[in-house]
Amino acid sequence: MKSQNKIPFSLFCLIALVASFSMASCEDEPDKYEVADGLPTVRYIRSPYAVSADSLITEASTGTTICLVGENLRSIYELYFNDVQAILNSSYMTDNTVIVDVPQSIPTEVSNKMYMVTRNGETVEYDFSVTVPAPTLTTMSCEYAPAGSEVTITGNYFVDDPNVPLSVVFPGDIEVTEFTNISQSSISFIMPECTEEGAIDVTTIYGTTTSAFHYLDTRGMLFDFDGMTGLGNHGWHDRTITSDETSITGNFVQLGDGNTTLDAAGGWNDSQFAFEYWPGNWNTPTDYPEGEGIRLYDLADFSDYTNMSIKFEMYIPSSNPWSSGAMQVIFAGTDLVTYGNGGTDIYGNAIAGPNNTYFQNDELPRALYRPWTTTGSYHTDDQWVTVSLPISSNFIYGFNGGTATGTLSADDFASLVIFVTGGGVEGTECTPLIKIDNIRAVPNR
Repeated sequence: MKSQNKIPFSLFCLIALVASFSMASCEDEPDKYEVADGLPTVRYIRSPYAVSADSLITEASTGTTICLVGENLRSIYELYFNDVQAILNSSYMTDNTVIVDVPQSIPTEVSNKMYMVTRNGETVEYDFSVTVPAPTLTTMSCEYAPAGSEVTITGNYFVDDPNVPLSVVFPGDIEVTEFTNISQSSISFIMPECTEEGAIDVTTIYGTTTSAFHYLDTRGMLFDFDGMTGLGNHGWHDRTITSDETSITGNFVQLGDGNTTLDAAGGWNDSQFAFEYWPGNWNTPTDYPEGEGIRLYDLADFSDYTNMSIKFEMYIPSSNPWSSGAMQVIFAGTDLVTYGNGGTDIYGNAIAGPNNTYFQNDELPRALYRPWTTTGSYHTDDQWVTVSLPISSNFIYGFNGGTATGTLSADDFASLVIFVTGGGVEGTECTPLIKIDNIRAVPNR
């Protein structure tokens, strides 16, 4: 006779109690999602968007949102595209439709099938191909990286296929030969010898993409501190412009001296932590001569500024990390500041003279760059890195860290102040040394 497993009475009571709560819960939540029994059937796949819902889909690229149409689709407990599991959201699952994103991850084993797994482990296959896009290139860790240094390009879809190896080619057909790491979202390598400015090509088995960013970028150069534009200090304070053994392209401007303390609130110290460029001169009426005195928008084209970024290279030694204050990057028009006589300029425009009151409010939008807030303290590991501040998403703050009440226009890009102060976030006292080079305004694409 077969033996029977008997449930102890106490456990039986507990199960009955849980079941009663479950039944009550179901009665209280009649629309609660539940996985169905049985097997799913997919009749076809379409776009989830009404404008193209009548178009059937047999393949889609990673990250695409699709809609499965069929019967008993609530029986899908897990869903795989090739060997990559998708994320199911029960809010978008019914008996007849499932809206789901094709996973971003690149499959290891490509079967060109979709696998629907039930709660009982049964699997239903459906023919569906996932296409992988050509690589996307987002940033380069240092756009002025010297030969022999390690560089990282971030983006997506970096596939190093054994039959079609990934390649990175710099201007002048200079190809990278030494890779230190390749993942789906980043490539690290040793920078080869390259002296030519231009975009970078990355090629995988899925195609070639040319970077929007440039190596040795001089587009929209405002301050190189080596004579290209002739601009440097042009305001109340002469910040240190120098070169040393750390230089990346000659001279740089330096904020802080490595000994001066910046308090936890990023207290005001414009004599050490501010770089000013105000256009104009002391002629009457004020004019804007070539070289020092020129309006920055006469040097670089800011007409499409919402699709541009402010970039520069930065070096912060590990001996003098940064842990308080926001780097306020502030542009302003001649109506707010010039380095000359206020009143009227040679074009008949009403202008302001030199002052520092125009940016001490929450009206004028500016960028607040403070990478130390992520870890509490920040340095660049004794190397240069490229900082990129897209204008549309970064130049939105007021002096105290809130959202600015005013708006920018192309005419506001006449002057520039970079000042580490305030920002509304408390940090820790520090003696930072911040070196900045190659300040430029470049297109995002």
